[in-house]
Amino acid sequence: MDKVRGKGAAKVAPPRLSPMDLQDLEDLPELEFRRGGRHENARFNRAVADGLDLGGAVFAECEFDAPSFNETQLRGASFRDCILAQLYAPVFRGARSTWQEVEFRNPRLGSAELYESGWQSVRIDGGKLDFLNLRGARLTDVLITGCIINELDLGAAVASRVKLVDCTVGTLDLAGAKLKDFDLRGTEFRRISGLGSLAGMVIDDYQLGLLAPLMAAHLGVTVL
Repeated sequence: MDKVRGKGAAKVAPPRLSPMDLQDLEDLPELEFRRGGRHENARFNRAVADGLDLGGAVFAECEFDAPSFNETQLRGASFRDCILAQLYAPVFRGARSTWQEVEFRNPRLGSAELYESGWQSVRIDGGKLDFLNLRGARLTDVLITGCIINELDLGAAVASRVKLVDCTVGTLDLAGAKLKDFDLRGTEFRRISGLGSLAGMVIDDYQLGLLAPLMAAHLGVTVL
């Protein structure tokens, strides 16, 4: 439910996103992947990078179709103007990575370790993520639609203009997070921790009812 100021409802700033349009890409094999390497204007079809160390690698204007990044080390890697379709990784290691103008299409991730990463203009469309660790991350202009996330950790994260649409979230951890225009309307959730960090979140009337008993317990209020 939007905050009300005076006689009108407050405006909620949506994520600012531009359509992704990648052209004139070169088909390249994944065998060229290397730590600290730079890859530009490339298309990778069913690339398998399992277990590789790609720390600090840079991917710019690249498209991945059904890649496998299980146990791939992407610490400090950078993805800019990229599409990752059908991304698969039971363990996805991308701590302190950078994602700018990126689309994830129907990803299948188990444990996604993306703490202290930077997200700007990122879409996640569909898919299932067991554990999305964004603790200490910075997120600006992020849209997540039709996604199932069993556990979403945003502890100590800074998030602005983030919107979840038609998603299901099991546990949402917001402890120490700083939110602005964080739109959760229309998303189902079972549990939220870090209730002291709800400022800046936008919810609907139904979600307010779900939060009421949690807030009462947090404040030590007994409802009879």
